[in-house]
Amino acid sequence: MNRKTLALPAIAGLLAPLLAACGTETGGAAGGSDIVVGTTDRFAASQDSPAPFDPAYAYDTGVWNVLRQTVQTLTHIPRGGGRPVPDAASECQFTDSASESYRCLLREDLVFSDGRPVTARDVKYSIERVLAIKSDNGAAGLLSNIDTIEAKGYREVVFHLKTPDATFPYKLATPVAGIVSSDKYGATELREGFQVDGSGPYTMKPQVRDGRLVSVAFTRNPHYKGDVKIRNEGVELRSFDDAGSMAEALKAGDIDMMTRTLEPEQIKELDTDPQEGVELTEVPGLEIRYLAFNTKAPAVRDKAVRQAMAALVDRDRIARNVYGPTATPLYSLIPSTIVTHSNSFFNKYGEPSRDKAAALLRDAHVATPVKLTLHYTTDHYGAATAKEFAALRDQLNESGLFDATVEGVEWSSFRPAQKRGDYAVYGLGWFPDFPDPDNYIAPFLDADNFLNTPYVNHEARERLIPASRREADRAAAAPSFQRLQDIVADEVPVLPLWQGKQYVASRDTLTGVEWALNTSSDLQLWELGRGNA
Repeated sequence: MNRKTLALPAIAGLLAPLLAACGTETGGAAGGSDIVVGTTDRFAASQDSPAPFDPAYAYDTGVWNVLRQTVQTLTHIPRGGGRPVPDAASECQFTDSASESYRCLLREDLVFSDGRPVTARDVKYSIERVLAIKSDNGAAGLLSNIDTIEAKGYREVVFHLKTPDATFPYKLATPVAGIVSSDKYGATELREGFQVDGSGPYTMKPQVRDGRLVSVAFTRNPHYKGDVKIRNEGVELRSFDDAGSMAEALKAGDIDMMTRTLEPEQIKELDTDPQEGVELTEVPGLEIRYLAFNTKAPAVRDKAVRQAMAALVDRDRIARNVYGPTATPLYSLIPSTIVTHSNSFFNKYGEPSRDKAAALLRDAHVATPVKLTLHYTTDHYGAATAKEFAALRDQLNESGLFDATVEGVEWSSFRPAQKRGDYAVYGLGWFPDFPDPDNYIAPFLDADNFLNTPYVNHEARERLIPASRREADRAAAAPSFQRLQDIVADEVPVLPLWQGKQYVASRDTLTGVEWALNTSSDLQLWELGRGNA
């Protein structure tokens, strides 16, 4: 094995490219057979989630990785990161200095994969249906600042925003802003099932068994007009029950690459005991993990309980013992590799301390031990999640201040229950929609947020988040983000735990692997090819 480690440049500027484009372009196609990529992401349709792949509903990294291949957006993040560039559009820009009016011009002769023309009216329709449906999954929150949309003629569309938002071009690059046809997507109802249609790089054909998607065959869209260069004729994305079976498929040559989520033990083994013909690639990542709280639940309604947990949790021990070198402790919602990061939790609570936690509970007259259940999903972030939550439980219980239990639930049931407020304490991961500090704050604190949380901080929602979005120079928003991170550390609606690295493993005949997963964990299957780079 030749172990390839992609250099991890310091993210010094928020809008500077997160990866430096280097090397030569990789030509070539699939060599007569589709490339097969494995994932442990699982996709199921249920009564609670009948339309998992509708852009108006989908708000999950795994599902977005299917949508990005098939549904086109006006802008997209380029190969090496940085500012969004036009994709379905030929040009986009703010037309005012206040970042309140944003204009895009569609590419000429743009069509959906079935040959139907894509017009400015389709863009307006697609985004207005997201806002009209306003799914409780949280996706519409990214577009909720839109006031009105104008479709001017065949190609021109203008967005008028309620308040200034310098991050708006990034939001248009996410699948929730995907352009869909009114022929296939109703204006006020979700499209059930797994089929996706758009004008993106690929068409798709899902294979479904017992209400679960087992694979997707992506075929190059001959009508695609956009910014990306497609380096293959087709890719199959195959879903595995666990990382072990995915690794066996790679070893047997049944798949060409395995991506999220590799287990820490697999990464260590591939690094220290190389397999012939297999390469391990590290790519920059901005994933975080955290505990979140239903702040109306009796067990954690008192802020002192959440603060005591923040004072007790030993992040370093969890990262070291459960995840090894693939995770580092995190003391803020904003990762340490983003320039506005502040160690707000460490600044407030310091090293893990039972005495400090006991004092917080005693001063608030909270009876101990506090009884609570930590909920986690068993099949969404990898098998190590169970070990992590066992470690969290043990840390809390060893203090004598808590009587904690853990409960694991499959993702298809976990996410709906979490949104309903069934869990007092639960664990989630966050892969950014776009690499800006706003996307580590607003999805948790703003209205229509991803968590569907009852927690409200008026200073954050009404002053600080809007103030940060007025700054076109994102570094100038640092004071607002500093205060936001301090608010989270004080009131603890969420408790950051760690941030992670990303790895993929692949056959050494596959090219473009280092570009196939970006910092936000977006799969870019069009980068993959066969042969020599």
